[in-house]
Amino acid sequence: MNVFSVCAKYMDLDKTDERILKNLMVDARLSARQLALRLGMSTVTILSRIKKLEKEKIIKGYTTIVDHEKLGYNLTAIIEIIAKKDKIVDIEAELSKMENVCGVYDITGNTDTLVIAKFKSRGELSEFVKGLASIQNIENTITHLVLNTAKEDFRLT
Repeated sequence: MNVFSVCAKYMDLDKTDERILKNLMVDARLSARQLALRLGMSTVTILSRIKKLEKEKIIKGYTTIVDHEKLGYNLTAIIEIIAKKDKIVDIEAELSKMENVCGVYDITGNTDTLVIAKFKSRGELSEFVKGLASIQNIENTITHLVLNTAKEDFRLT
């Protein structure tokens, strides 16, 4: 069972919606006209379906996938955070606003939160981690440095 089958159970998605989503996840710059030609449908139908997917917040926005290393972000850190139990949501909200942070996950296990962040230098990473220690209600952090990235693509296609 793929992600679209699961979504179809909860939303009013059909195979056409799935095809539209798959195409947009590969290339969000496709116009409705291009999609219509590719899928053998009218442009009006494609536009109304996209508007419905946006209204239902299945499509939350459109973005560009960049090569972070080519922009100088050569370090990826995965940081585990242990927080005071009643402050996890507040801490995650604060972490989510930080510039270098790409992902904040509320997780199960021995730690409470997992943060994925990217940095241009060890000094920048060091400053970030030391700054975490100053955030009220963070009890401990465990920082992992990524050596190699085998895959980094959050599109489910």
